[in-house]
Amino acid sequence: MANMEGKTILVTGGTTGIGRAIAIELARAGARVLIFGRHQRELDDALAALEDTIGEAAGMIADQSRPEDVRKVFAKAKSMGGLDAVIANAGIAAEGLADISDEAWRYAMETNLLGYLDVAKRAAEAFEGRAGDIILIGSVSADNRTKGTSVYTATKSGIQGFADAFRKEMGEKKIRVSLIEPGAVGSDMQECSPEEQRAKIAEAKMLKAEDIAELVMFILTRPSRCTISSVRIEERVQS
Repeated sequence: MANMEGKTILVTGGTTGIGRAIAIELARAGARVLIFGRHQRELDDALAALEDTIGEAAGMIADQSRPEDVRKVFAKAKSMGGLDAVIANAGIAAEGLADISDEAWRYAMETNLLGYLDVAKRAAEAFEGRAGDIILIGSVSADNRTKGTSVYTATKSGIQGFADAFRKEMGEKKIRVSLIEPGAVGSDMQECSPEEQRAKIAEAKMLKAEDIAELVMFILTRPSRCTISSVRIEERVQS
């Protein structure tokens, strides 16, 4: 395992699913990890899991759709000595536009797209001229564009385009920007039960959150001369 001792890393949405797996992987490698989520019980559970690692962990309640919450998160990060990397992962599921309320689709856009941009901007500022990594967790939905997912697809397509342009803007500032686009991943965002998810994972029809966490670690440990622009990681058996 790579050594991340001395690194401070923010994982948005780090209380459940992919984000939690990423936070645990980083902390096991010795990183100081800051996570946030919207629900106290999930935050407490994640922090308890992180206690079993060799790294340090801190967490707070915050909603990525709220700019004031994002500012509080980065203020906390500054109090921890600054950041070396930010993993923008927080997101919510969303239905097709015709089947979702105005409030719900706007909240999805604010969380999954505008919130990502807010986090990315604050991250670039937080590095204060130092080298750093920003990893955006997108989705294969950006290209697959499945029926009934138009709102979610809009947010992930936006992230895909943003990541490509933002990477080019940040390169000369010593900031690397990477995009990971997973396929189906076992998490609380899936409609099927945990038992069904485990069965699909065993049949290679679904990824484990840890698969994404290992990919994050790979990206962070590449030589500074290179950037992993984007990675699409999918389940081996696809319908």
